[in-house]
Amino acid sequence: MAATSLSLTLKSPLLSRFLGFSRKPISHTGRQIRTPANQAQITAFRGCSSFSLTSYTSSFGHGTVVKDLGGSKIRFGQLGFGRVRVSAVSDGGSGGGTGGGSGGSGDGNSGGRSEGGSGGSNWSFLQWYLALLAKYPVATKAVTSALLTLIGDLICQLTVEQVPSLDLKRTFLFTLLGLVLVGPTLHFWYSHLNKMVTMTGASGAFLRLLTDQFLFSPIFIGVFLSTLVTLEGRPSEVLPKLQQEWFSSVVANWQLWIPFQFLNFRFVPPQFQVLAANVIALAWNVILSFKAHKEILQK
Repeated sequence: MAATSLSLTLKSPLLSRFLGFSRKPISHTGRQIRTPANQAQITAFRGCSSFSLTSYTSSFGHGTVVKDLGGSKIRFGQLGFGRVRVSAVSDGGSGGGTGGGSGGSGDGNSGGRSEGGSGGSNWSFLQWYLALLAKYPVATKAVTSALLTLIGDLICQLTVEQVPSLDLKRTFLFTLLGLVLVGPTLHFWYSHLNKMVTMTGASGAFLRLLTDQFLFSPIFIGVFLSTLVTLEGRPSEVLPKLQQEWFSSVVANWQLWIPFQFLNFRFVPPQFQVLAANVIALAWNVILSFKAHKEILQK
């Protein structure tokens, strides 16, 4: 069977430190390894970030394992290669050098994690979500907020209030506000806040926290409660609702959000701050749903 030469170009300089390149084939004990058929021999060169593999098999798959070095196994990912680009040149033997196997023309992001899959499609849910967040920031945050308000209201009704049957109209309106009001508003607010407060470090985070919690939050909570009560067909109850629940809601907001938002503004990149806030938002939505639908006490 004809030999196929594989040229691998590495995107990581870690190889030269990890292996200690020489012009001789690498061995586990300092002696040259004789590789039988269907195994691979590595030749590495000092001062460069590429090496060549000569294999007596006609193709290589993802997650290629080099079986030598005293019976141990080495995967490319374990050697610190962030990306490996493989190009195959046939010396006239059997074909297949144009990538007809496992997708050698991928973008390198999914690398050698696939064990014989199709390559390039092994994205996690988080990667998929962050891709949507980068491409459609407002829409993604709006839908995320809607899901969180939906779950928050359901938790409030089923576990806190323990209602005998769900109020679906209430859940729909609460979710609708999450979609059209909460998500988009928070997106533009955080974008504006990070442009308005350009200081870095702890002082910048503290100033953003003060602005967010003592200027934006009290106003936004009042707008949310007023809009929800109005959509539910109770506009005459807007003022009594604000008199009864607004201040206690703001205090609850401070207790929950101030510690978290300081860490959020201090350590989380601006494009991920709404995403990070959504973790706490689920608990906050339960509280807000309870406050918004608490019966107004007659004086």
